[in-house]
Amino acid sequence: MVASIEDRIHELGLVLPVPPGSVANYVATCPVGDLLFVSGQLCLGSDGKPVALGKLGEEISVEDGQRAAKAAAVNLVAQVKAAVGHLDRVKKVVRLGGFIASSGQFTDHAKVMNGASDLMVTIFGEAGRHTRSTVGVASLPLGVPVEVEGLFEIEAES
Repeated sequence: MVASIEDRIHELGLVLPVPPGSVANYVATCPVGDLLFVSGQLCLGSDGKPVALGKLGEEISVEDGQRAAKAAAVNLVAQVKAAVGHLDRVKKVVRLGGFIASSGQFTDHAKVMNGASDLMVTIFGEAGRHTRSTVGVASLPLGVPVEVEGLFEIEAES
């Protein structure tokens, strides 16, 4: 028997938090046909506090940035689950967009974003392989180093 996506998440020791609501004039998720657009998620832990603060190339190492990207990706998956009910409805992770707060000299943005990308492949297998953009920015909300947004293909409810 093939394990469900949620069983896989449990086996990985991950806990999907109750996703926060929108904090401004936007929605957390927006379904369009069989696609689910998910607004950017910050790298907050299960306690709702940032897992890291600062900028890559300054206070934050690449490894800590990868952990922050993974935390943001966990929150992204939590938003998907809240929107569609069950993660086995995810047919494909189509795209991730990463925003990395960094110094002007930092150039390892892609390595940081691998924390999110690797998690998607670990959770969803081949369906987790996706296109991606990673952009360095001057700052992010709350002073966090990473924010991740996503686009998912969702199977219709049966």
